[in-house]
Amino acid sequence: MTDDTRLLVALGVIQARGAIGERSLVDAVAHADRFVDLIPSGPRSLVDLGSGGGLPALVICWRRRDLSVTMVERRAARADMLRRAIVSLELGERVVVENADVRTVCIESPAGFGVLTARSFADLPTTARYIDALLSPGGVALISEPPADRSQLWAAALNDHPGLVDEGTYQGIRLLRRQS
Repeated sequence: MTDDTRLLVALGVIQARGAIGERSLVDAVAHADRFVDLIPSGPRSLVDLGSGGGLPALVICWRRRDLSVTMVERRAARADMLRRAIVSLELGERVVVENADVRTVCIESPAGFGVLTARSFADLPTTARYIDALLSPGGVALISEPPADRSQLWAAALNDHPGLVDEGTYQGIRLLRRQS
């Protein structure tokens, strides 16, 4: 198991600045580890939408050194905090923060990512639209879900995106796959 001391310190700095409202950082990392567990071994690129305080993206970067990660955060102050965390964790050039709206990333990198993650990002139709725009064939999207079952809402949101398949929820994370 990886020593998480530096990760917890970096997240603690972000939390102290009000960008993480989690109960405990250890619990927040444990929740982010559920994302890590669902990432297949094949993809090499991941995009995290609305990265905010860095959860789950910083945990994914810390655990999965084989991935190139793009964090998308439109708020400049939060993007700056994420960049500082990346430097403090020595994650290198394989992790970048795009201080931009997700629409810009859709234009610059259409179907450019094997994995997409999101936590508290947007309503389901909007999230589905961005998933459809950014996922490469065979790619997976991992979306944090509330305790209530939203299967019917996802079914409706995916009506306009026939290439996306809902594979269900695993420990509070919805898995969607783009057909090859």
